[in-house]
Amino acid sequence: MGRWRDGRGTLLVHGVGGEVKAVPLEIAASYRARTRGLLGRDGLDGAILLSPASGIHTFRMRMAIDVAYLDRRLNVIAVRTMPPGRLGRPRLRSRHVLEAEAGAMAGWGVRTGARVTVEVE
Repeated sequence: MGRWRDGRGTLLVHGVGGEVKAVPLEIAASYRARTRGLLGRDGLDGAILLSPASGIHTFRMRMAIDVAYLDRRLNVIAVRTMPPGRLGRPRLRSRHVLEAEAGAMAGWGVRTGARVTVEVE
């Protein structure tokens, strides 16, 4: 866990019964990378992790996104789908935010109470 650097990795979603789903991941750890996030993109293969982060906005975004708020142990504390032009409520216990195209997280098993881990390339 700890501190990450901008780059790529794999998001591992730990599901019920011990199954693990692997998802391509971009890591945005610098202020500049977190500020840019998904702005100006029409799509995303996988997910992007903003760290540290406790809230996000979708102003100037071109697409609706799924947002998962993660605590310091990478447990999912909330998941929301946000259309463009919205300001998300900050989550007090959130230390990291995961973003993906709308609808993707349900297919990966990312839901409140789930646990994820990150493998850095």
